[in-house]
Amino acid sequence: MTAEPRVKAVAEFGFTERQARFLATVMLHSGVCLQRQYARFAGIVHGQKTRKFFDRLVRRGHVRAYTCRHNRGRVYRVHHKPLYRAIGETDSRHRRPMSAVRVVDNLVLLDAMLATPSVEWLTGDKERPVHLARVTGISPEEAERLTRREGDDNAARATRDRMPIGVDPSGRWVFVYVVTGDQRDDFEWFLQRHAGTLAVLPAWTLRIAVPPDLAWLGERYREEARCELATALPDLVNHLRWYFRQRRAHTLERALIDNQEGYDEAHYAFGATRLQVLYRRWLKQGDTAFEAISSAAIAEAIKHGVGRVECLVLPFSYLHLSPLVGSTRSTSQGAEEGEDRPTPSRPPLGSSSFSSQVTPEHATQTSA
Repeated sequence: MTAEPRVKAVAEFGFTERQARFLATVMLHSGVCLQRQYARFAGIVHGQKTRKFFDRLVRRGHVRAYTCRHNRGRVYRVHHKPLYRAIGETDSRHRRPMSAVRVVDNLVLLDAMLATPSVEWLTGDKERPVHLARVTGISPEEAERLTRREGDDNAARATRDRMPIGVDPSGRWVFVYVVTGDQRDDFEWFLQRHAGTLAVLPAWTLRIAVPPDLAWLGERYREEARCELATALPDLVNHLRWYFRQRRAHTLERALIDNQEGYDEAHYAFGATRLQVLYRRWLKQGDTAFEAISSAAIAEAIKHGVGRVECLVLPFSYLHLSPLVGSTRSTSQGAEEGEDRPTPSRPPLGSSSFSSQVTPEHATQTSA
């Protein structure tokens, strides 16, 4: 099911086209939302219309409202099964109870998507390969291979595989990765997972979205990602293949190492996170995993400006948004003003107090 049929199906529950489009976006990508996010999506002032809309959602049993930490605002979770069934997502993971960490992650993700309203977000495992084949001219089979989920690990589906991918009006693909903590291994896996797709696209942007208190971490990830993507390692493939085979035989099969000195040197030389993640992917995929470090196309794209790596610092604080989603504590009241408080500017590391205020329009975005 594509975007317009989804919106039409949700609208049949008595919603306007705009309300239905927002609900479909939430159900597909986050499962949770705030009142201010709807106001931003709709391009309206956060006021009576927004509150009435959410009050009606709660009364009808379409969403549940959960009180946040210190009673500062409410988070709304869309859980109504018929709504999910209407968009072809009956068994969506977003209907299940969420941890507080997951709630915050999903709210940040939704804000990152709302920051670029002109992007058409590709949903499901079918839309992406179809668009990729159409844009690049590669075969449908190759597009399917490049966009297929890796492995059957539940953690993978819950993190890197749920990050949104879209296309802006110029045809540039946008890959969003949300950072809410130090998750270097997962980010590295994300980069390698999409390297094959980046290599064939004519234009792309990797956008690293962070809350304001982690602006420094987002910038670090941006620098590391740009450096890595701009550096292909085709000359190392044969050495890595030998080392990986020896390592697998030694650690998993208890076999003797052919060249202990060479193995020890390789073990030391190939200790970077990039290559450690590559080894784990190689165990699952075999030599096709080396495609992530072999192609010079990504480096050329960055060199000529058609490939970009950006850090988007969102203007909202999420520190107070820790609802007990999945517990029996919920409320049918509307959101409080606490959820709409824009974040102050970045404090010193380790500080939880802020001295100055910024507005939503002050989101910063750096790129290279």
